[in-house]
Amino acid sequence: MSRADWIAVDWGTTRLRAWAMDADGSVRDEASSGDGMGGLSRAGFEPALLRLIEPWLSGGTVPVLACGMVGSRQGWHEVPYVSIPAKPAELRPVPVPGTDRRIALAIIPGLSQAEPADVMRGEETQIAGFLSEAPDFDGVLCLPGTHTKWARISAGEVVGFMTAMTGEIYRLISDHSVIRHCLAGDGIADPAAFTDAVSDTLSRPEGLAQRLFAIRAETVLRDLGPGTARERLSGLLIGAELAAARGYWLGQDVAIAGAPGLAAAYGAALEAQGLAPRVLDADPLTRKGLAAAYLSMGQTAS
Repeated sequence: MSRADWIAVDWGTTRLRAWAMDADGSVRDEASSGDGMGGLSRAGFEPALLRLIEPWLSGGTVPVLACGMVGSRQGWHEVPYVSIPAKPAELRPVPVPGTDRRIALAIIPGLSQAEPADVMRGEETQIAGFLSEAPDFDGVLCLPGTHTKWARISAGEVVGFMTAMTGEIYRLISDHSVIRHCLAGDGIADPAAFTDAVSDTLSRPEGLAQRLFAIRAETVLRDLGPGTARERLSGLLIGAELAAARGYWLGQDVAIAGAPGLAAAYGAALEAQGLAPRVLDADPLTRKGLAAAYLSMGQTAS
């Protein structure tokens, strides 16, 4: 059992992650649960957090610094977005009310873009974590996930970004469409099918809907294997995303930070277009961004 000097929290739509932290930003312990924002009422947030972090609480009041959907309209407390251009490292956490005196919660605000309209919550903290290790980065950071973000970064500022629902679309198709039958079973991975599909929709994104159904047709007529079907589905969707994001990655210094398998897929897709992106594991970035924000709060207070 570890006591925490402070607690870092990443609260997304489907998952809640927390770290018991030392004052210097190092990790003592970590925990997670399935109590994401999407499954909680407003009254359920504080109890869900306490269930997870109670072993780390002491007799006094422990600061808790959170990011993500916990600050959304459907979250614990709505925290207004900060308009870009903005420096993620300089976002000021907003104290929010609670009933348990053992914790003092503050939430890092997300970022918004007026034209074209876009928002992010949680990714701004990942970007801050990335910039804490690459402060001179000038280029585009891709954060693949359920809702992939492409962020233009210059002089430590996010100056523009776009969101693609590629991950959510993949899951919807995999779980609820006629194509789900084509993906059943293990199958053998087929990297060539992935890169071919990326190039196909990148060059002709208007044909995406037809090419998606072709996965079904080839399964019926040509015994297309589930491994190849999955690679093709992923490649078609990522290729369409790359077509939409061409202005973000073409001719740019690109870094990709995500879950290792997904980040590697985006890396392979861009490498097939002649780029040499840096591919990073995003898992530590949110925690590093939260730690940087907490340490900055201490400096501001002093």
